[in-house]
Amino acid sequence: MKNITCIEDLRQIHKRRVPKAFFDYVDRGSYAEETLRANVDDMAKIKFRQRILVDVSKRELSTTILGEPAAMPLILAPVGSTGMQYGDGEIYACRAAQALGIPYTLSTMSICSIEDVAANVDKPFWFQLYVMKDRGFAKSLIERAIAAKCSALVLTVDLQVLGQRHADIKNGLSVPPKLMTLKNIVDFATKPGWLSGILKGKSRNFGNIAGHVKGAEDLGSTSEWVASQFDTTLNWKDVEWIRSIWPGKLIIKGILDVVDAREAVKTGAEAIVVSNHGGRQLDGAPSSISVLPEIVQDVGSQTEIMFDGGIRTGQDVMRALALGAKSCMIGRAYIYGLGAGGQPGVTTALDLIGKELSTTMGLCGINRIDEIDRRVLTDHLHTNAVSSPKS
Repeated sequence: MKNITCIEDLRQIHKRRVPKAFFDYVDRGSYAEETLRANVDDMAKIKFRQRILVDVSKRELSTTILGEPAAMPLILAPVGSTGMQYGDGEIYACRAAQALGIPYTLSTMSICSIEDVAANVDKPFWFQLYVMKDRGFAKSLIERAIAAKCSALVLTVDLQVLGQRHADIKNGLSVPPKLMTLKNIVDFATKPGWLSGILKGKSRNFGNIAGHVKGAEDLGSTSEWVASQFDTTLNWKDVEWIRSIWPGKLIIKGILDVVDAREAVKTGAEAIVVSNHGGRQLDGAPSSISVLPEIVQDVGSQTEIMFDGGIRTGQDVMRALALGAKSCMIGRAYIYGLGAGGQPGVTTALDLIGKELSTTMGLCGINRIDEIDRRVLTDHLHTNAVSSPKS
């Protein structure tokens, strides 16, 4: 893609090419969007320590994630309805990630099913699980992920109660969906490239649910079933149950508090993801970056810590690594690329972030990912955005 210099360029193209309902689904947050903004604003307050006259001619982004080699410390996060941003979007995003050599995470709420993605990519991918009230269905999802040879299970734990996203309701992404309004129909008609791709896609419903749940055959009935399945009884005992079924690596996503981080470690999870669901759940919660240092200090020696929330640049990746994360998940950043241009758009997003990270490392006098720590940050770290870890 030509003349693309940053993720914001991809975002603007995405906004033009994809109907407002689906662009807003990715771009917006819950309630007043305080946490959504804090994720980005607090990140920007963290400043780098510039170093000069250091030999940085051998910079290398490669690392390991959960013991596996990765081209850079980046993971494509699970994003629901990815296949409505671009036809067969989950498959194309997975292919882009695997071509580069980083993990891709398929959402429970994907448009393409586990089986669709597995049949159209060359390597194992990660699967993200929402535990439904229907434990039989949750178990079947785990079994399908095992059959598809998924290499890690990402258990998202911060969706027991759904945070309201005002934009989704206004755009018709409600329960049941009310997408076929005159305003939306006109919007869809003015996006012929998007519409053609969606119509050619393997599914326009939630692929992991439609056909697997009785009475959930169309988007309306599927949405209603999903809305009825958010489980307020979900607790740590359920994590033990999942561990008894899932034989592979387990990642717990949605940790914002040290106490919860300690409990996650007790489950034996191979990794935790410090995340506030991209500002889409508890509005008024702290930014992910502001709680990262304390969690790293408390449990960082006991489990692998991943970071999610506000990553838009390679500089942001560097900031999270400097504060102790071993890798970062991106959601919006790669979805902007997918909506802008399919698989090449995702590749462009990853290339942009990788180049920004490499440049930032060079200007901070760093050659390797494992050299990145707090020494690359200035004393401006001690702001309201990120406090020093407790001694």
